[in-house]
Amino acid sequence: MMIRHDTGKYVTRRRFVRRCSALLAAPWIVPAAALGRGATAPSERIALGFIGTGGRGTSNMRALLTAPDARVVAVCDVRRDARQRAAGVVDKHYEADGACRAYNDFRELLDRDDVDAVVISPQDHWHAPIAVAAARAGKDMYCEKPLGVAVTESQAIRRAVRRYGRVFQTGTQQRSDPKFRLACNLARLGHLGKVHTVEVAAPGPRYQPKYQGPTTPQPVPDGFDYDLYVGPAPLKPFTPYCIDWPGWYLIDDYCAGFIVNWGVHHLDIAHWGMPSIWQTPCRITCRSTYRTHPICNNIDAWQAKFVFDDGLTMHFTDTGNPLKQGARFVGDEGWVHVNRQAVEAEPASLLEVPIRGGLYESSHHQIDFLKRVRDRNDPVSPVEAGHVATCLGMIAEIAGRLQRALRWDPAAERFDDDEANRLLTRPLRAPWGVV
Repeated sequence: MMIRHDTGKYVTRRRFVRRCSALLAAPWIVPAAALGRGATAPSERIALGFIGTGGRGTSNMRALLTAPDARVVAVCDVRRDARQRAAGVVDKHYEADGACRAYNDFRELLDRDDVDAVVISPQDHWHAPIAVAAARAGKDMYCEKPLGVAVTESQAIRRAVRRYGRVFQTGTQQRSDPKFRLACNLARLGHLGKVHTVEVAAPGPRYQPKYQGPTTPQPVPDGFDYDLYVGPAPLKPFTPYCIDWPGWYLIDDYCAGFIVNWGVHHLDIAHWGMPSIWQTPCRITCRSTYRTHPICNNIDAWQAKFVFDDGLTMHFTDTGNPLKQGARFVGDEGWVHVNRQAVEAEPASLLEVPIRGGLYESSHHQIDFLKRVRDRNDPVSPVEAGHVATCLGMIAEIAGRLQRALRWDPAAERFDDDEANRLLTRPLRAPWGVV
């Protein structure tokens, strides 16, 4: 929540109250009633900063620009053109030229007292260091999925969010889609009978690098802070693959692969519909192939199988290998399949079943986050849900990397295999960390 001074700097309401409480009655603070029914006074708006202003970051920004109870005050990106473009979009929307500050280094944005919450949308390898720093700085967070590139990074985000009492929304936006909520309610509330099988599929091999230029080192583009872009990842000579989407998705240094980055969406739905998936020990196997491109080297195709001690089985493959993209819950009285295009069921009458006492309802993922910033409750995709969805893909990838069966204990969040446990963490390049 913020107040704007004539200098153009926004001061959060909580800090303003603490520093200058005697001024709160001053007539220049406009009450909400004076702005018309449903309006939010400027002094009550949530001040937002955006870290990472590429495609996903800009999409999140546009989703919140029109929120009447929030104001975008800062953007950050290591690419000069991207941050300038984002700041221009913000200033044009508010008709306030130059009011939105643009930063190269996210730490400068986090240092601002007048930012209440941040939206974190850079490459995956940056999610954990930025989220942990944001929690420490007292910021609430909307953080894109997945929660890092290693299980220990996701654990660090979860730990920091709870330690510092922050509101955290994971960018697994399917939870704000009624189709997915219906499918999960049917599974959870017994309308399918006893669910014995879950099937999940996400995109994989069909994504190839768009950039087809040389794979040898190239000059760093002007206005691009490559060292800060690489951050906690190993510093290697620059090639355009690392910034050309989906190139960075396919590079292990920046992303654990589509098995995690895209898999997280449908694995999240599997867990939402069947919470026992993260409550029951299981045996994991995964057949996989890896990319052999000179730069793009992470997992390509996979067929994973989770066999849980309670009898449930989950299959997780790349799309068409052999499963249809989305999540399917199969019970002894019927099944339901859901993806972003449609929800289907057998018998079809399941789709007309009245739902009573169902799951949390959200119709807009970003606005749900703002609501929870105000009331300090968990949003529809809290940090624990993001952690589980992230880690399900990561532990499947580890089984695929080692090409042997592994046993997973969700309570300890450990394997029964020392080599596999070593893959739960990644070293971070100094001086970056997640503690």
